[in-house]
Amino acid sequence: MAYNVEKSDQEWRDQLTSEEYAVLRQAGTERAFTGEYTDTETPGTYHCRACQAELFTSDTKFHSGCGWPSFYQPISDTIEYLEDNTLGMRRVEVRCANCGSHLGHVFPDGHGTPTGDRYCINSISLSLAPPSGATGPAD
Repeated sequence: MAYNVEKSDQEWRDQLTSEEYAVLRQAGTERAFTGEYTDTETPGTYHCRACQAELFTSDTKFHSGCGWPSFYQPISDTIEYLEDNTLGMRRVEVRCANCGSHLGHVFPDGHGTPTGDRYCINSISLSLAPPSGATGPAD
């Protein structure tokens, strides 16, 4: 698939830390309960750490207890879905539709949410920007 943001492997390596590269470009996973946004309740918009495309809003974030930030819905048309049969499981991988970076997976077990979905996203794949007009740091 062609993406709006396309870079060579070396350009991604130069831009990202080794940990970011392992998750965003090699479909790795950060350890559960270690990411900076796992329990964050700060209002704002979550962006792709690789290309800064808007992906999720804090209004759709919920505490699932899975160890990674969970959302029940992305911002429209910001996510690419791919079948993932690695590790002996059948899952749906989610990537940034703007640059193709790996974000995490989506599962149909978001019980009690409006969509019934749980987008299980690596914190290291995201950056959080406060709402427009807000001041102070986003955590």
